Amino acid sequence: MTHTFTLIFVILLLGTSIVKYWLASRQIAHVQAKRGQVPEAFAEKISLDAHQKAADYSIAKTRLAIKEMAVEVLLLLAFTLGGGLQWLDSHWANVLPDHEIIRGALVICSALLISAILELPFDYYHTFTIDEKFGFNKMSPKMFWVDLVKHTLVGIVLGAPILFAALWLMKGAGQYWWFYLWLVWSIFNLLILAIYPTFIAPLFNKFTPLTDDALKTRIEALLQKCGFKSQGLFVMDGSTRSGHGNAYFTGFGNSKRVVFFDTLLERLDTDEIEAVLAHELGHFRHNHVIKRIILMFVLSFAGLALLGWLAQQPWFYQGLGVTESSSHMALLLFLLVSPLFLFVLRPFMAGYSRKNEFEADDYAAKHANAQHLVHALVKLYRDNASTLTPDPVHSNFYDSHPPASIRIAKLAPYLTA
Repeated sequence: MTHTFTLIFVILLLGTSIVKYWLASRQIAHVQAKRGQVPEAFAEKISLDAHQKAADYSIAKTRLAIKEMAVEVLLLLAFTLGGGLQWLDSHWANVLPDHEIIRGALVICSALLISAILELPFDYYHTFTIDEKFGFNKMSPKMFWVDLVKHTLVGIVLGAPILFAALWLMKGAGQYWWFYLWLVWSIFNLLILAIYPTFIAPLFNKFTPLTDDALKTRIEALLQKCGFKSQGLFVMDGSTRSGHGNAYFTGFGNSKRVVFFDTLLERLDTDEIEAVLAHELGHFRHNHVIKRIILMFVLSFAGLALLGWLAQQPWFYQGLGVTESSSHMALLLFLLVSPLFLFVLRPFMAGYSRKNEFEADDYAAKHANAQHLVHALVKLYRDNASTLTPDPVHSNFYDSHPPASIRIAKLAPYLTA
């Protein structure tokens, strides 16, 4: 069984890599082929220069993603069949032979640290080369590194307790440790959703109450009409880091907030902002957040149940280059390898997300003005340099939001009503 699982792993890794490269190549070729002309439906709304900027931006990001994928594949092979994880485990076993849980945490953290270090040049290049070239980056190198330190510290503060809890339960909670861990994980995620708007998000951005009285009156009237109660209306200083604009509501229960990027408020008029907010409220009214939480709970339940079984199978470790079974190695191998097996679900998850977007658009068209929503969407696609001509197959695999042409076509009945 060991050799069979190794073969399955190699075939799956090779297969997913080929598919990802094929999808990326399709995206580049398709966007490049459509670069010379603005789609007819947008010819009067988006200039050729803006269309070509979006095409070039999409191509640049996709080419970088191909390089990043290649590094990820090589790293996964080095960790598993190359013996990297086995070496890390042996090293920390020599350092801390009598502290299994601490040793396990250090093995996992070491692997994650190596992955983060190799990923860092891609993040830096994306920010200071690609986004800088296309006019989106507003960060200084100092801000980049300060944010990195903040993210690291927040990750340690939040991640360390759940990691130690996982390893402790795996070691001493008996046969059904995975169920107890699922309960802890579920409560932990609900807690993060509740505290994120108030305690975590302000560590990275400044949130100030909306002060535009006319806009505030319009928004509050829409919130009341839609039956949405929030903790407040806030403006986020997104312009300090990026030129991209957005709006969203965040939080859970009584901690819900409506948040606008300052860049969005600068680009859209009051009618368009109202329409965008109506779209976000559509997500709330259709219970998309709750449905996603439930889906996350179901998938994590299934995943941890599977891990509970795999942790008892010697071939699971040996087939991935690890000689001795342990709780921490089972968890780490599962985290590293499971994305390969879940890749086939990507188009289904992306399709579900796009379905949610269509439902939110439909709600916005009924509770605001569909024409204003279309105007806002065109501006957002243009100002965020989102390509109007993505490859359909690539889009179906990856895009959580529908292409602009399809999205606006769905709103057409409301424009003629």
